[in-house]
Amino acid sequence: MFDMKAQAKKLVSQMTLEEKVSQMLHTAPAVERLGVPSYNWWNEALHGVARAGVATMFPQAIGLAATFDPDLIFETASVISDEGRAKYHAYQEEGDHDIFKGLTFWSPNVNIFRDPRWGRGHETYGEDPYLTARMGVAFIKGLQGPDRNALKTAACAKHYAVHSGPEGLRHEFNAVADGYDLWNTYLPQFKACVEEGGVEIVMGAYNRTNGEPCCGSKTLLLDILRGQWGFDGHVVSDCWAIKDFHEHHKVTSTPVESVSLAVRNGCDLNCGNLFGHCLTAVREGLLTEEEIDRAVTRLMVTRMRLGLLGAPENKTYTSIPHEIVDCDTHRAFNQKVARRSLVLLKNDGVLPLNTDGVGAIAVVGPNADSRIALEGNYQGVASDHVTVLQGMKALAGERGVRVTFAEGCPMHKTNDSVLSQFPGDRQAEALIVTRRAGAVVITLGLDRDLEGEEGDAGNQFASGDKLGLALPGRQQVMAEAVVKAAKEKGIPVIVVILSGSALDLRWADENANAVIQGFYPGSQGGLAVAELIFGKFSPTGRLPLTFYRSDADLPEFTDYSMENRTYRYFKGEALYPFGFGLGFEPFELSGASYQDGVVTVTVKNAGKTRAAETVQAYIEIEGERENWSLCGMRPAELEPGASAEVSLTIPPDAFMRYDADGNLRPCAGKKTLHIGFCQPDARSVKLKGSKPLRLDAVKETCPMG
Repeated sequence: MFDMKAQAKKLVSQMTLEEKVSQMLHTAPAVERLGVPSYNWWNEALHGVARAGVATMFPQAIGLAATFDPDLIFETASVISDEGRAKYHAYQEEGDHDIFKGLTFWSPNVNIFRDPRWGRGHETYGEDPYLTARMGVAFIKGLQGPDRNALKTAACAKHYAVHSGPEGLRHEFNAVADGYDLWNTYLPQFKACVEEGGVEIVMGAYNRTNGEPCCGSKTLLLDILRGQWGFDGHVVSDCWAIKDFHEHHKVTSTPVESVSLAVRNGCDLNCGNLFGHCLTAVREGLLTEEEIDRAVTRLMVTRMRLGLLGAPENKTYTSIPHEIVDCDTHRAFNQKVARRSLVLLKNDGVLPLNTDGVGAIAVVGPNADSRIALEGNYQGVASDHVTVLQGMKALAGERGVRVTFAEGCPMHKTNDSVLSQFPGDRQAEALIVTRRAGAVVITLGLDRDLEGEEGDAGNQFASGDKLGLALPGRQQVMAEAVVKAAKEKGIPVIVVILSGSALDLRWADENANAVIQGFYPGSQGGLAVAELIFGKFSPTGRLPLTFYRSDADLPEFTDYSMENRTYRYFKGEALYPFGFGLGFEPFELSGASYQDGVVTVTVKNAGKTRAAETVQAYIEIEGERENWSLCGMRPAELEPGASAEVSLTIPPDAFMRYDADGNLRPCAGKKTLHIGFCQPDARSVKLKGSKPLRLDAVKETCPMG
């Protein structure tokens, strides 16, 4: 029996101090005399193997969350880890041990998307802790496989903790969260990733949380992560975050003090090079060699769990051929996931689009033929892309309908050419094709050049964050002109939004015949959008975040209190609420009951074609801060006229709340379960056209979980 922890400890005992410290850097060099090859710990797989050449590029994480389907996300991550294994072994054969070529994937991002202005929100699974936990755990299990001691790849839950912008302040910012918000919003999904997902890696955040730098926080790393949750993997810093301790947070004075604080409190691996100062820290007595040994042993255990460093290899993983990378089977599955990620926000009956008598469809807008708007950030290179324009051409062509195109305006600039004399030099072309069409598809939104990570996105005026919810540049002006021309001609207008976050869509809601939120739908996403428009499937995507009406609904970006944030605490009326999304077929619910922690309800497809709906359960507890909270979800796909009984397991902690000290406590107030296809708020009910069923005075089956 290969005892990995014992073997790792033995291996580390044979290293010199210098060799040990070298292994604590993400660019770990070889220790040839001990048979330890070089290894670069930094790899990414947020929605496909990233930054290492060709790979299947699935919808961005926020689009994956819109599926509300953990089983689908598990399958997605399984495909990603298959490709990750295949690429790793192929690179090894070529002697390539460089960055983004390893088996340690720094994904998923399970931070809470608490504010729609945050540029990195599209990397997350949205604003809800329950949804994020379910998606995060499924993704981790798909990446890692069923055996923690024989990992397929190693997943990483990041960024721990209380991290969601502003990007421009992240290196110096102190995120202050009271105990209630900390335990009930910012930590539950990390706890699930550790305790349920068995995640191998946790990455600390750049910021401080309640005064402590996250990558050196005794509270977060020692007391909670390892002490309360029993985490036994390794902790990695965010990249070059350790130097922020002395340069920006000012909690230490020197690099030596910074690395000492980080290692002493449980940070094992440095993305960056500052841990080289650990040698000096040991010599000066700020760290012990035993503390170094502890960190390096954890790192060696991870490599052994991956079947490296003499540990038994799993031939199921090592034999995956490179030919599966971005293969036809994966591409077809990617298209399926893309369909599931799209959210239909408005439809006055124009969809599915009837092309009888429609000689041409005008496709306009800066995202209509954009590849980068398909993928979001942390992307690889898909071998095939289908933009919205290409998808529309392919499907319209089958119907003998011509598709015309005009950009209409650049993504965020006023003009395409600096030589133009008047503002809006691409708008006239959009009007030209609109006046000659029988229907118009306007494709607007954002892309990864405008929203993303500080230093990564081109939106340097806000470090990747959004300044507000308005469409950038002249998109709104152009869209209004196109719609005016379309209405004069009496032709329908479909608005498609490709963006990783919520925008102000009031005008589109009031003036377009249909509105589709596509997020960043992956390399096959344009075909999926066209299929939705032409009715190839009934959309099933649901919003994983709230679409507010305007900037006026938002608290200060730097305020980490959850008061009046997200659907759980928002006091106003959303434009499009969390959990909302339309389909083409009506569904009915009846006979809801609750017993022994399980909700059972009958679902009927009252439509004329096969379609799916997502049953959602929300718990409302009298006297608690939350309006209500998602606590269960399950998709149901049915033939027309068919009914099925659907069961949702409600976790015991849905009936409880953490107190400010992190103790899970039962709630005394009356408990009501809402079972339906949306939230129970008036706006959701109006938009959806159906009201959730109520189960009053339900009782938790296990008071202390």
